[in-house]
Amino acid sequence: MIEIRLLTEEDEQALALPNEAFSLFGRLQVRYDETGWQAKEERFAPEDVSQQTFPEEHYVMADVLKQGFAVGAFDGESCVGLGIFTDDWLKYMYLADLKVAGAYRGQGIAEQLLHFALKAAQEKGYAGLWTIGQDNNLGACRFYLKTGFVIGGLNTRSYTHTQQEGKADVYFYWEG
Repeated sequence: MIEIRLLTEEDEQALALPNEAFSLFGRLQVRYDETGWQAKEERFAPEDVSQQTFPEEHYVMADVLKQGFAVGAFDGESCVGLGIFTDDWLKYMYLADLKVAGAYRGQGIAEQLLHFALKAAQEKGYAGLWTIGQDNNLGACRFYLKTGFVIGGLNTRSYTHTQQEGKADVYFYWEG
């Protein structure tokens, strides 16, 4: 049985949940027209599919709690899922990080973390949550859309002059 709960100072170790690789198998092509935001999936050719792992964050619980809150998913004493949420000037709280241990993926844990966090954010006066997904991380983009997030923007300049040139950020918003 997985337990979802807000993290406290005593849960510092939960913040060390490592990032694990995920597959880059397609791109979400986003455009805006007179009817609103539109998205279409582009699947990569098999030879273009790759893996990516985000760098480790080295969170400090006091800082996380000063800036917002964290939600953890626990299997017994082991943290198997983590969401970091930060206060924002918008009426949406920012989802800064969401990860689930590889052995636990596909079990609905990330969605449980988000539902729990949405309630906590709304209790703090936020209308909902917002986050950013890279357009070439089709798995994450699909997940956010399936969970109920809607596209609210696209930034095609985020990665200009970086090693990730050519990628774009898709902005997702969710009110539950």
